[in-house]
Amino acid sequence: MRYLMVEDSDELARSVADRLRLDGHAVDRACSLSEAEDCLGVAPYDLILLDLSLPDGDGRDFLIAQRRARRDVPIIVMTARAGVADRVDVLDLGADDYVTKPFDFAELEARCRAVLRRRGGATQTVQRFADVTFNPLSAQLTVGEEARELRNRELRLLEILLAAPERIFSKAQLCDRLFSYAESVTDNAIEVYVGRLRKKLEGSRVRIETVRGMGYRLTAA
Repeated sequence: MRYLMVEDSDELARSVADRLRLDGHAVDRACSLSEAEDCLGVAPYDLILLDLSLPDGDGRDFLIAQRRARRDVPIIVMTARAGVADRVDVLDLGADDYVTKPFDFAELEARCRAVLRRRGGATQTVQRFADVTFNPLSAQLTVGEEARELRNRELRLLEILLAAPERIFSKAQLCDRLFSYAESVTDNAIEVYVGRLRKKLEGSRVRIETVRGMGYRLTAA
């Protein structure tokens, strides 16, 4: 998944980004509201982590603008304002959730997963497609009765493909979802991870199909 973090604190931003990247997510960081708008203008994001107190304005104004523009990317507010009224306010303005600073990284990760599940229409963490079962929390893919461990990028790639079976994803789209601006990657990187994931799916009815000139899609025999 590709996250946008709008946070002006270098220390907090670095800590959160490092933790999320360990889970295989791509994280872009904006230090201000104007930088956040620039990022949204050129890349798709699965989730936004939004601070409220930023150098060029209030994060609540950014939140209002996103919802008025009918941008439905999930937004989790990271705030030091612990009052009930403050929390109710950001939820009423369109935030999907919030965490109060200082927060535990495990809680933030859990809230991210919960928000993404809700937006995807899922209520369960475990996903099933044809004869495979996927649990992103344990990074485990089960084919029949056999459990197979996934590495971070393999896990995130399967997550993307499983969210929309039969949809064709171009290499550029997959790059945008898997890697941040700070990472220098080529189309060959996608081919490598697709190849690795195909090996993990061997023996199942599920396959990653190459659609010539267009990209890849997850399908089942």
